[in-house]
Amino acid sequence: MKIAFFEVAEWEDKLLKKNFPQAVLVKDKLTIENVRAYRKYEVISCFIYSQLTKEVINEFLNLKFIATRSTGFDHIDVSYAKSKNILVSNVPEYGSRTVAEHTFALILTLTRKIYQSVNQAKTFDFDHKNIRGIDLWKKTIGVIGLGRIGIEVVKIAKGFGMNVLVFTKTKKENLAKELGFQYVDLKFLLEKSDIVTLHLPYTKETHHLINKDNINQFKKGSFLINTARGGLVETEALVLGLEKGILEGVALDVLEGEKDLEEEIEVLTTSYKKNVDFKTLVLNHVLVNHPKVVITPHNAFNTKEALERILLVTIENIKGFLGNNPKNLV
Repeated sequence: MKIAFFEVAEWEDKLLKKNFPQAVLVKDKLTIENVRAYRKYEVISCFIYSQLTKEVINEFLNLKFIATRSTGFDHIDVSYAKSKNILVSNVPEYGSRTVAEHTFALILTLTRKIYQSVNQAKTFDFDHKNIRGIDLWKKTIGVIGLGRIGIEVVKIAKGFGMNVLVFTKTKKENLAKELGFQYVDLKFLLEKSDIVTLHLPYTKETHHLINKDNINQFKKGSFLINTARGGLVETEALVLGLEKGILEGVALDVLEGEKDLEEEIEVLTTSYKKNVDFKTLVLNHVLVNHPKVVITPHNAFNTKEALERILLVTIENIKGFLGNNPKNLV
């Protein structure tokens, strides 16, 4: 079958060519303007910037399968594709453990004062009084949001010997028993947790979930970690919490005001970078130079293995279809 990949980044080339040497690799997104050049292809793969509308799908002469290299598939008219007997697959999951590991990298950076220690050593200052940390053993971590990432955070926390509190919409008592955590309300979690970490989507309901009104509910001397979405936390609340000594440290992989994302992998694309002035975003952020704040540039998802998983799942999806065994259909 004739196969075409669109929105192909440089890091994807080698693996795609290895598995589909006859396939066409296109850097551009698929649009109504360029689709006619590819209308003979039977299998196509794209990322989220290719809007596969009814009009685009209709231009293909014999399209049979669409493999999106993303978890979301809102950019594809799936209903119409199905009406045309065109199957659609996605990548259900690729970075849950990856983000969870980065979360704990940030936690340890704060609790063991890694950043300060490294900077101090560079100046040949080996006085230990200002870089004394704390153990995670027996500390309480509050996990807000219990999707795939939240579950992985709980598992790692238990490995550190931590007590785990969870605030989430949907409660699964069997899971709580299996992993050894306790469901609580938000107020209780904030009051009792030594570390609070956020792992939930950004919606109207979760906008400023952490805010000026509840920052005072945090346990004095606690730490806040956000590797989810910037809008979950009101920036002014963080400043207030630090000024009052409520928060001992803050670690952010995301910033309020950052462009909304459908997929983490978007931050690596040219289209995303064109629309975001990272330098201004960071320079204007009042927390960037605070001694008790660590900021990473939306990098929690970004590992070699996570990126490879996206491609490997896509490759398996296509091979499954070619072998009459389709996988991860939506």
